[in-house]
Amino acid sequence: MTKPPDATTNTPPDAVQQAAQDSAVVTVLNSLDALIYVADMSTHELLFINDYARQKWGEPGNKRCWEYLQKDQQGPCAFCTNHKLVDEHQQPTGVYVWEFQNTQNKHWYQCRDEAIRWVDGRLVRIEIATDISDRKRMEQELEAARREAEYLAGTDALTRLNNRRAFFKLGEQVLKEALRFNRPTSIIMFDLDHFKQINDTWGHSAGDAVLQRVATLAEATVRNADILARIGGEEFAILLPQTDMPQARILAERIRQALTDDVLPINGMDINVQASFGISSCEHCDDMTLADLLNTADEQLYLSKKLGRNRISSHQISKP
Repeated sequence: MTKPPDATTNTPPDAVQQAAQDSAVVTVLNSLDALIYVADMSTHELLFINDYARQKWGEPGNKRCWEYLQKDQQGPCAFCTNHKLVDEHQQPTGVYVWEFQNTQNKHWYQCRDEAIRWVDGRLVRIEIATDISDRKRMEQELEAARREAEYLAGTDALTRLNNRRAFFKLGEQVLKEALRFNRPTSIIMFDLDHFKQINDTWGHSAGDAVLQRVATLAEATVRNADILARIGGEEFAILLPQTDMPQARILAERIRQALTDDVLPINGMDINVQASFGISSCEHCDDMTLADLLNTADEQLYLSKKLGRNRISSHQISKP
């Protein structure tokens, strides 16, 4: 059907009419801005391709559909839809619509496939494939933007740590698991000592650099399962699943020592930062909320401040 039959004066009227109809159909198919082809469902022989296909893929020669349209295929495509187009009696089931990224030109297409009877009675697949690459690109960009928005909604913009919202969202789930399996849970809170002096002396850009450095040092110290967050200006919290008080104190001391030992050069000056720590822990966390644990850790943090800063205070929460 790549060309309509020739009509002559000796051709019967019905044949002339059929040739005219075929020519009109071919003209319509060649005018569409979409790939249209017909292939034998058993042999995959190409019986018709439109001009759009020739412009994009060239002349088919004797290639079968999978050799002509796809890349690096050693046989019929694994994603071929032939089996979706007929029922168990090999009767056509109607139009099947799907989306696919072509292996040769990497464009995305919406494909409308259908099994029909060809002029000689054999069963063939006709496919109309419309290029939807622009739409797909827009969908992917929107999805990436949505994921980024979700990420940013739970991320502190300066330190890239979890923010307070994410800390509570993740923390509530951790506490539920602790209650379910009767496991200990601890929270470490720490607040930078004399942070206002850093901002007042070296400026807020220096203060931002210090917060970023503290986040980096803390992130390098915590474990993968721990939830580290910046929950206030210079205040940080760490939720420690399946962690008792002695283990929490060890981790807090590692972070405290890392901060004490670190020197951050800014504008020719060496800035040293220290922090005060508060820890709360529950062995059996029945009826305990994340806010309860956080408040207790906060009380212990301010006890550390009161006792002279750069130290750790802790409280083991017991059953009433």
